[in-house]
Amino acid sequence: MKVGILATGWIAEKMAITLRHMTGVEMYAVASRSLEKAKDFAKKWGFTHFYGSYEDLIANDQVDLVYIATPHSEHYDNARLCLLKGKPVLCEKAFTGNARQAEELLNLAKEKNIFIAEAIWTRYMPLSKTINEVIASGIIGEPKMLTANLGYPNVHLERIREPKLAGGTLLDLGIYPLNFASMVFGTDIKEIVSSCVKIDTGVDVQNSITLIFNDGKMAVLNSTVLAKTDRQGVISGEKGHIIVENVNNPQRITVVTGDYEMVAQYDCPPQITGYEYQVYAVMEALENGWIESPDMPHAETLRMMRLMDGLRKEWGVHYPFD
Repeated sequence: MKVGILATGWIAEKMAITLRHMTGVEMYAVASRSLEKAKDFAKKWGFTHFYGSYEDLIANDQVDLVYIATPHSEHYDNARLCLLKGKPVLCEKAFTGNARQAEELLNLAKEKNIFIAEAIWTRYMPLSKTINEVIASGIIGEPKMLTANLGYPNVHLERIREPKLAGGTLLDLGIYPLNFASMVFGTDIKEIVSSCVKIDTGVDVQNSITLIFNDGKMAVLNSTVLAKTDRQGVISGEKGHIIVENVNNPQRITVVTGDYEMVAQYDCPPQITGYEYQVYAVMEALENGWIESPDMPHAETLRMMRLMDGLRKEWGVHYPFD
């Protein structure tokens, strides 16, 4: 599978590191709005082709998959161009800047019968699936409460500060606790209570979101670009709780029961970066002729985008393209 990458930032570098150590994929092409940056990236990581425009990469008939690593605000235009040219797409989270854009892309993919998926890596990881297996074993009883947080001091970055880049904490970090809660508690949400702190550009830099489900479960989720948090997720039931180290890339699951005794631990299997699982999921989908991945179905991507649209509307966080 010949992979082309749009953009040359640190997320693109992480994918390049991943592809370099995978089998069954070729580091084929990279594109930037700067030909010099694309050339330097290709030389550093071993891509055989480089381009000074995204359009030129997408026009290359040899590219089997385009990985989009541009800012959130560019995802819609980049992915749409890929689909119109018949290129399968793996698009970084957040999938788009808003739900309207997401719906248009997913409809176009269906119309053209072309694969597209959101690259939210936690959805594809083996340890994420292990969490639900541990819960299903009944060891902590029926889960009732979930907490999760994620925070890095990234407020200085332009992509975080600027509404024109679909900035803010929610789309960059808050999306992970939201997906964590969805993977564990499902989608039957009755009520959402939330609040945020904004800066002078109008984007959120800290937020707290409580999801109340129809069956009485609750998920309390926090994210921030002002502080470095412990990144933990905790799932609590009648008999005990599960601690997940790093909801952004689960590394270890610890099961605590009885008189707060650790009874089991599950470590993350050896990985390149963690990005490889979403690439393998794409390979499986393309081999089977699917246009979506069962790990992150289109309906779930769209639901998440609508949920985040609702939160932003409540907070008064607006993007120019909304």
